[in-house]
Amino acid sequence: MPDTLGELLARASRRSDVGLRFLDRAERPVFLSWSELFARALEACGGLQRAGVAAGDRVALVYPTSADFVVAFFAVSLAGAVPAPLYPPVRLHLLDQYGARTARMLAAVEARLVLADARLRPVLGAAVAAARPPLGCRTLAELRGGPAAPRPGHRSDLAMIQFSSGTTVEPKPVALSHHAVVHQAATLNRHWPDRDGVVNSGVSWLPLYHDMGLVGCVLTALERPGDLTLIPPELFLARPAVWLRAISRYRATISVAPNFAYSLCVDRITDDQLEGLDLSSWRVALCGAEPVVPRVLRRFAARFGPCGFRERALTPVYGLSEATLAVTFADLDRVFTSRRFDRVALSRDGRAVVADDGPELASVGRPLDGVELRVADRDGIELPEGRVGAVRVRGESVMEGYVGRPDATREVLRDGWLDTGDLGFIVDGELYLTGRAKDVLILRGRSHSPTEVEAAVDHLEGVRTGCSVAVSWLPEGADGETLLLLVETTGPTPPAGNDLAAACRAAVRRATGLEVDQVEPLAPGTLPRTSSGKLRRGESLRRYLAGELVRPERMTLPRLARTALRGAIDIARVNRRARG
Repeated sequence: MPDTLGELLARASRRSDVGLRFLDRAERPVFLSWSELFARALEACGGLQRAGVAAGDRVALVYPTSADFVVAFFAVSLAGAVPAPLYPPVRLHLLDQYGARTARMLAAVEARLVLADARLRPVLGAAVAAARPPLGCRTLAELRGGPAAPRPGHRSDLAMIQFSSGTTVEPKPVALSHHAVVHQAATLNRHWPDRDGVVNSGVSWLPLYHDMGLVGCVLTALERPGDLTLIPPELFLARPAVWLRAISRYRATISVAPNFAYSLCVDRITDDQLEGLDLSSWRVALCGAEPVVPRVLRRFAARFGPCGFRERALTPVYGLSEATLAVTFADLDRVFTSRRFDRVALSRDGRAVVADDGPELASVGRPLDGVELRVADRDGIELPEGRVGAVRVRGESVMEGYVGRPDATREVLRDGWLDTGDLGFIVDGELYLTGRAKDVLILRGRSHSPTEVEAAVDHLEGVRTGCSVAVSWLPEGADGETLLLLVETTGPTPPAGNDLAAACRAAVRRATGLEVDQVEPLAPGTLPRTSSGKLRRGESLRRYLAGELVRPERMTLPRLARTALRGAIDIARVNRRARG
């Protein structure tokens, strides 16, 4: 078995019939075989070496979904250096924040060089100037190609730096060894073996700088090796049907997406777009990266069942960057499991008690082969089944630590056990998640999950689906915590503020029994998100208290248009701006 990413690519390069397929906005494919990728990466590797990149150097990558990203990633790896994928800018009105954050990430990994898409390079000027990487910022075209001497490397060497998503805090640079990454890819492929003579293939619109997109899709396809079709994330957000059409067209067997993507497909794909859609090949439909909502999965199965989609394909999963990617999987080829639990018992006593009228939670399954999992109390003592506590994992794909952050590493890694920062419990050997430790709502002495509050207002008129944040905080001079609900509205003139607030309060009261103290309507695109698109609750509260969040009435129509469309339009504008 290959020990490093370079060895994986060298092995896959024997295949010119399989590889990566990139779809453009017109859904036209451009195919890059593994053999061609290896040749192009070798040439770029030579250019990196001549530019002064040495073994162990850190090279930041800033690219949209493209062939250039994978060429740059593997060129850096073949040179014995360490790729650190960063996310590209997607919102023009937040470029200043993007630049400042990118500069901090470049400094955190001590980047010696930044490799970037030519269209994004001008946008990176301020970040590069602030971080001052010794070799500056270059494009692949600027690297003089030629013969390269790839560095073999060792399984214990650092393979990549993957930033945590930063849901509750600033993203941290996660150090992953070659062994951790290769082991993860191999474990996943063993978990979903080829069946009935059909070789697995995938489709993904997930960003390549994110663990699910890079490790879960690209590196598993490389380890197989097999075909993978890649869609730009902004194209999926603008036209969700592209994702399902690609699965149908290329007879994909595996695809993964967060919960919101399944909801978006149900809400946005029209009956006309179902014509000719055949999803019968889709055997493993993974759902992770954010809380799994059973109602959403059932709606998806009902909507696309007539197109050949099988409900048993839906597979809730759980993982995190610090574990390279995956920790638990629901059983394949079985309808996912969900149960309702008593809300009071969960919040007051930390006990999972089945109840007919409690919140419904989806099981995210059992640990993958080689992964140990336990739920522990604050002192690290393992709790019995049915008790809520901190989720901890141990295994060969757990990170080495955070780059340059020994204190942060010691906080989460002890005796090989990783404290994930997530809360949950185990029932019948399966894991159920209740929230993030730092996101928990503490109200009147009890803990509550913010996701349950946020889900209650998701389908209200005037509220953007998946764009609300529930946080609790202690105002100065107050006797207790305040429950604050921040909701992005659907436009500059949603239902009157008082009416919207009343509707939100009533919906939360019906769903959870909690009383919301304050509802704050916000303009579309206002709430801060992580690089992978997840809402950052802690940062949302900080910006609210600092008066930095934008109310709908202060949103001009041009600005509204930019933020509402986000993704595709903003990327296009960045490209036009870069071309001058």
